[in-house]
Order: sequence, then C-alpha cells, then structure tokens
Amino acid sequence: MFILYAIAIGLLVGLLVGGRPAGLADLTLRWPWLMVVGLLVQVALFSTPVTDRIGALGPPLYVASTALVLAAIWMNRRIPGMLIVAIGAGCNLSAIVANGGFMPADPATMAALGKGDPTTYSNSAIVADPALRPLTDIFVLPEWLPFANVFSVGDILIGLGVAVVIVVAMRRSVSSTDLQAGHPA
Repeated sequence: MFILYAIAIGLLVGLLVGGRPAGLADLTLRWPWLMVVGLLVQVALFSTPVTDRIGALGPPLYVASTALVLAAIWMNRRIPGMLIVAIGAGCNLSAIVANGGFMPADPATMAALGKGDPTTYSNSAIVADPALRPLTDIFVLPEWLPFANVFSVGDILIGLGVAVVIVVAMRRSVSSTDLQAGHPA
C-alpha cells in the first residue's frame, strides 16, 4: 500500500508544478501485461483464501511474480523515473531471494503496528537476523495513517520513482501543449 502514497504525492506534486493529468495518458509502457500479471499473482497470493492454502509454493511464486514485475519495469527504464523504480524493485527482490522467498520484517517495526509473525504464508516474515538486513522491511508508517505498514529502502525507491514518472509525464503534457500552441514551456 506504500505505492498508493507515492501515486497521491506524484499527482499532487505534478499539479503543484503546473502539470496536467492528461499527460499520464501519453505515457506508453512496454510490456504492461507482464507487470499486470505479476501484480495480479501477488494480489491473489496474499489474499486470505490463497495464503491459507499455498504452503511451500508461496516463496517461489512470490519470487517469480516479483521477477516478472521487475522485468517489465526494466523494459521501461527509459521512462524518466522508471530506473529508480527498477533499482527499488531489484533491492526488494534481492532481499526476498536472500531470505528464502520472504521479505523479512524487523520485529520492532511489526510490534509498532501491533502485528506478530504471520501464521500463514505472507510476503513478510519476522526474521531476527535476516540476510541483506538494510534492504528488508525496517521502517514503519505511523499507525494513524491509513494502510500503515512496514516498508523497505526498496519500497522508498519504488515510491520515489513512481512519483517521478507521474510528475514528469504530467509536465510533458504541459510542454507539448505549450509548444503546439506556440508558447515556450
């Protein structure tokens, strides 16, 4: 849910710097279906009916779906901001792979949210001494925020990259409209 804040911030900053939401319609993604498939697998994978039954298939499915999304992001790395998203997704995938198909969550950050170790498969797992600890879920959004959760450096980079993609796309709309109308940007 961290990404929802990035989208909202990107839209707000885009508007504040004079961008237009119409610019988002001009954004052309390569292989968008791959991104959608990977994200849909994750949505299904972490829904209660599936997590209760997935068992040992959870970690490899999580790694594979994350790799699919990263591949699609990489195919779009020329879009301003998308390389930042790719680096963040790569950080997350590295931490997930290094920890057996789970994103380790710091016990203190989970406790701050009033959460314990999940009893069924989850993308997060409390791990006392995880591999690549700096890339794991070591931060927590304040409880008073909607969708408060733990997050990682990779999530921060993904969020920053998404916001940049949105702002630049919104600003490009202004630039191309002004140039077509004969006004300098």
